[in-house]
Amino acid sequence: MIPESAHPGRYFAPLDDGRVECRVCPRFCRLKDGQRGMCFVRARQGGEIVLTTYGRSSGFCIDPIEKKPLNHFLPGTPVLSFGTAGCNLACKFCQNHDMSKSREMDTLADAAPPEALARAALELGARSVAYTYNDPVIFLEYAVDVARACRAAGVKSVAVTAGYICEEPREEFFGVMDAANVDLKAFTEEFYWKLTGAHLAPVLETLEYLVHRTRVWTEITTLLIPGENDSAAEIARLAEWVGSRLGPDVPLHFSAFHPDFRMLDKPRTPPETLLRARDIAKRAGLRHVYVGNIHHETAQSSYCAGCGAMVIGRDWYELSDWRLTADGHCMECGERFPGVIDGAPGQWGRKRQPVRMAAR
Repeated sequence: MIPESAHPGRYFAPLDDGRVECRVCPRFCRLKDGQRGMCFVRARQGGEIVLTTYGRSSGFCIDPIEKKPLNHFLPGTPVLSFGTAGCNLACKFCQNHDMSKSREMDTLADAAPPEALARAALELGARSVAYTYNDPVIFLEYAVDVARACRAAGVKSVAVTAGYICEEPREEFFGVMDAANVDLKAFTEEFYWKLTGAHLAPVLETLEYLVHRTRVWTEITTLLIPGENDSAAEIARLAEWVGSRLGPDVPLHFSAFHPDFRMLDKPRTPPETLLRARDIAKRAGLRHVYVGNIHHETAQSSYCAGCGAMVIGRDWYELSDWRLTADGHCMECGERFPGVIDGAPGQWGRKRQPVRMAAR
């Protein structure tokens, strides 16, 4: 049942056959009255598409910004993270499936209007708010309103997204974001269709849009799944595309898979696979390549592209060294470090702090 209080959506069009087409993402769900889209949270109510999760969240938590992962955006600072429910992809390996695949609106226990969320970020000392856990594209109207409230309060906004969004809403959504980590789940159409039910091309279009047409600081994450997207040839093609189409300074994170959801038959990603992928990407000319979900200080630290000096040391999410000026230049050679560096590094570290918004 669709609640009467559902929030009006913005991107849809009526069709000649009486259905209404949702035009937020390339799925283009065509809905009869009362039907929900594939994401489950956008639905048809009368002649409109509405958002059923506006102002409601599956929970709030203060995280290190490096957990998003963002290694070049306000390093060491805390970020207030939240998500809702549902997703517009059907990833068989989803590692947040308790939220992204939820069909129970009762899981959205915390309510927070945009202004209250921005105020909470300030009170908690968070430099930014992250729209994460499930893809914020599907709760676009809520995410945009929160981001506008945050911008008015001097708080940054971070989108953690698969980048599966249409052109017009993409402009509105990323127009209020300050940083994004985009999941580039693989570099073959076969993988996207077989394991996510989506297509590769719209994600590549989003990445090119972000890097070349916005000021949104952008990093990329690829989860390497044994036997699916971890071949040396595919990793080389991915890295070469990033270097040639986006540029060598766009950070790329290779993250370790663990068996989850509907892919329990696959083994964990060996650390050697991640380190090999990092080497391949660096040989392809990428300057900032990281590994995630394993402990490896060398491959999680940041280095100056000019002189090779370590400029940000990392031990998991703890900053162990800092060799950058307040405006982001290498202290050894003066080379500019790409990213958003604003003064001294934060010291939040690796801790996570759950937040009850209703109590604030």
